[in-house]
Amino acid sequence: MHNNLSDALVRRVQSDPNFIELERKRNSLGISLAVLMLVIYYGYILMLAFAKPFLGTVVYGVVTLAFPIGMFVLLSAIVITGIYVNRANGEFDALTRKIVEANQ
Repeated sequence: MHNNLSDALVRRVQSDPNFIELERKRNSLGISLAVLMLVIYYGYILMLAFAKPFLGTVVYGVVTLAFPIGMFVLLSAIVITGIYVNRANGEFDALTRKIVEANQ
């Protein structure tokens, strides 16, 4: 009986409009941010492979462009994580609460 109850609950939650919206928004955001990070990261790798003279341009003393651009890659990962966490703690948590309340 417990298994049937769980199956019924799963079906009810999966058909909840808030769950469908949550799943759509979460997947869309996750894919968008992952693609953005991949473009930034692989863009930097491609620059390392094919634009060495550009990255070797000295900007201050012995610091070349490769360093600030590499820092941008690292900082962009932090910012992208922050964007996801902000949406997860706000909009996604609110939708999750609605789902739980509607299916208790």
